[in-house]
Amino acid sequence: MSLGRENVMNLGINYDRMVMNILILSSVLIATSTALVGPITSLSLIVSNLAYQYINTHNRHSLLIVGASFISIIALVGGQFLVEHIFELRTTLSVIINFIGGLYFIYLLLKRK
Repeated sequence: MSLGRENVMNLGINYDRMVMNILILSSVLIATSTALVGPITSLSLIVSNLAYQYINTHNRHSLLIVGASFISIIALVGGQFLVEHIFELRTTLSVIINFIGGLYFIYLLLKRK
């Protein structure tokens, strides 16, 4: 695959099919690792990046820690409110955290290119 599209096709390998198989395999592996690690990784990604984004200081870690703590408290209480009152206990908080964390991660990737 690292030879390039033309060279791979000259070797008789279906390049488009191989690329699609690699993308599907990598997405399954990433989804599996995310499910095994749990929602804490997604929550920490959300909280740390939101703290850096809204608290515009990169050298005052005491402010960042306090801000990240408040953001995580708001996220957990707000998520629990969604689970209990909006979704009427039909889902778990970890599903909501993973979903929002995944969307935010994709946003961060697309924003920075």
